[in-house]
Amino acid sequence: MSTQTYDVVVIGSGPGGYVAAIRAAQLGLKEAVVERAELGGICLNWGCIPTKALLRSAEIYHNMQRAEEFGLAAENVTFNPEKIVERSRTVAKQLSSGIKMLLKKNKVETLIGEGRLVGQGKVSVTNGSDTKEISAKNIILATGARARTLPGLEPDGEIVWSYREAMVPKTMPKSLLVIGSGAIGIEFASFYNTFGAEVTVVELMDRVLPVEDAEISTFAAKAFKKQGMTLLTGAKVTGLKKTKSGAEATIELPGGKTDIVRVEKVISAVGITGNIEDIGLESLGIKADRGHVVVNEWCETGVEGIYAIGDLVGPPWLAHKASHEGVLVAERIAGVKGVHPMNTDNIPGCTYCHPQVASVGMTEAKAKEAGYEIKVGRFPFIGNGKAIALGEPEGLIKTIFDAKTGELLGAHMVGAEVTELIQGYTLARQLETTEADLMATVFPHPTLSEMMHESVLDAYGRALHI
Repeated sequence: MSTQTYDVVVIGSGPGGYVAAIRAAQLGLKEAVVERAELGGICLNWGCIPTKALLRSAEIYHNMQRAEEFGLAAENVTFNPEKIVERSRTVAKQLSSGIKMLLKKNKVETLIGEGRLVGQGKVSVTNGSDTKEISAKNIILATGARARTLPGLEPDGEIVWSYREAMVPKTMPKSLLVIGSGAIGIEFASFYNTFGAEVTVVELMDRVLPVEDAEISTFAAKAFKKQGMTLLTGAKVTGLKKTKSGAEATIELPGGKTDIVRVEKVISAVGITGNIEDIGLESLGIKADRGHVVVNEWCETGVEGIYAIGDLVGPPWLAHKASHEGVLVAERIAGVKGVHPMNTDNIPGCTYCHPQVASVGMTEAKAKEAGYEIKVGRFPFIGNGKAIALGEPEGLIKTIFDAKTGELLGAHMVGAEVTELIQGYTLARQLETTEADLMATVFPHPTLSEMMHESVLDAYGRALHI
């Protein structure tokens, strides 16, 4: 039997893989996607989307408890963990089905099975006992990543949870230890805290959300503590003993002191590592470093015709970064003119805790380290009419400019709906907008976006409402 040949084969159907496949098909290339599990990958099925569905339930529950503030009455407000999880899984299933429809619409062939490089331009697809070989002029590796584990803290599905178990709780734990305070850890901490768990967060760095601007993470930490979370920073878990009622964790605190924390459940959220195993990297000499495939600015692996994108190639570990890389690679393969390499400085980051956190570009500290003379603007939510009307007066928008050129170096936010607002500053950076352009832009009233304008004005001593 002759081997099926394609222009492009993508291994993995997450936000990078399926987008690369669709864009390649749009450009007239013969395309196939190899997927070993659910279409849409981790993001749609066990990551970005279902967690946001869970957090939406938490947000509504939180607001129902505040009903009296808005002149409403909601008595005996309760929650049903089974129904919360059921809704989240339904949302995930709907979107995964949507990916199947999109691939079919664009005439992308879907091959279910384990994809593996078996030679230059050759991929084997194994589904159970059946294995077949296909060939392609170009291969895109988009196998994603999985949760990193620490010795002694390996998830067991019962007491120590990974993100998968944390998304489908049968009951809400009364106490919880979250190890790691990046986006994943803090989102789960926020979710379970809202539903009444006593949450303790352990972070090795000196502050929670350590990749964010220090001022923003400090603001967020105050809000988390006000909500009842215990934050242990500059700390690490040195031992974990499982008990009849849950787990007993030994925490090493700053200065060498130790503390014992007893909880029902533990969530390990200490980062991710790429799915580099068993995909045939070694057979072609494709390099990997610290769990991720090494690529250049065009996502090329160094082996002709083989690319790698998304979480597989390292930070920032974001779905929208993977999707953009997928389009970039597909267009480069097709010979589209004017394709630019990825600029990771213009990729926004969003954390859907309460309050939300979002950012793009340099932090204040990074800008200073880079040698910039800067101007910094700030505007608090309490100065915005829409925020007050929404009952969300706690928040801050911060902008950082090059004092010499007016370039927007970075923007950082904490507060209600900032994950939607950040795209305004992302577009500004992509278009190389200056402070003058932003000042001259008319922002609609009454909106939260007016604070973005005011923060820019404040950087130059022209704020109107503070």
